[in-house]
Amino acid sequence: MFNTVMATWAGELAALAGAMLWAIASLIYARIGVNIPSLVLNWLKGTVGIVLILCTLMLLRSPWPIAPPSQFAILTFSGVVGIGLGDTALLKALMALGARRGILMETLASPLTALLAWVVLGETLNTVAIMGILLTLGGVTWVVTEKIPATTRSGSSAAMGLWWGILAALAQAVGMVSSRFILVDLSIAPLWSSLIRLTGGAVVLLLLLWRQQGRWVPAVSLPRLTGRAWLAVIIAATGGTYLGIWLQQIALQRAPAAIAQTLMGTSPIFILPLVALLGEKVSLRAVIGVGVAIAGIALLFQG
Repeated sequence: MFNTVMATWAGELAALAGAMLWAIASLIYARIGVNIPSLVLNWLKGTVGIVLILCTLMLLRSPWPIAPPSQFAILTFSGVVGIGLGDTALLKALMALGARRGILMETLASPLTALLAWVVLGETLNTVAIMGILLTLGGVTWVVTEKIPATTRSGSSAAMGLWWGILAALAQAVGMVSSRFILVDLSIAPLWSSLIRLTGGAVVLLLLLWRQQGRWVPAVSLPRLTGRAWLAVIIAATGGTYLGIWLQQIALQRAPAAIAQTLMGTSPIFILPLVALLGEKVSLRAVIGVGVAIAGIALLFQG
């Protein structure tokens, strides 16, 4: 029974697990990001993820995948756009809007992914799946648009946070669809595709860091962080980047891109119990929103 469920819904379950890990990581990033520039934070978490994936591949003795160069190029492009640019924009949105409102912007990636998958991959969704996507998006939006204490950082612009969130959603949709384009033929394992995407994102971030303030600088200047801050970065990167992106690639390989993106966009649902544990009041409206989103997720599994 358990094996059958895992085999049938491996992609969807991986997407939900990734959403939960990203929720935890987002809370950490929103708290430590005030002391770390978004570009630097994104590069740090990507570097931690690369190191951990390389260690895992070595332990598994996984051989280099045999695939056409074009597939490696597309995955690299996916990492440059989805991780290098998209995650940086999302981190900026988190800093400006706070974790709950910032993650709201990720829900925009679901319809954008569905549209791009339809145009690029020819993927179609039945009526039940479309209803599931709409219900999930509606539930998540209902949760994160609830009036909560202001979380906007001092000096940050809420309008700019929204624009960063829209840019992040668009970049993530492009990254998701391009990854799905490669992963559907099963020639590259999810762990290897994660490494390739992270490397592409890390390289472009390094180039952006070198070209600070419109001029080339000899080295990347990292902020002086306390031991506690470094530990927080490592924990968040291990869950949100190393495990999160690995699960994301499994989801893209085993489930349609729009469904995978929708389920991975349910991070706000998982944030609710976390913020409750941290002392934030969770209202009836939030609970109702969770119920609506869960109903949408159920329809996605049926579709």
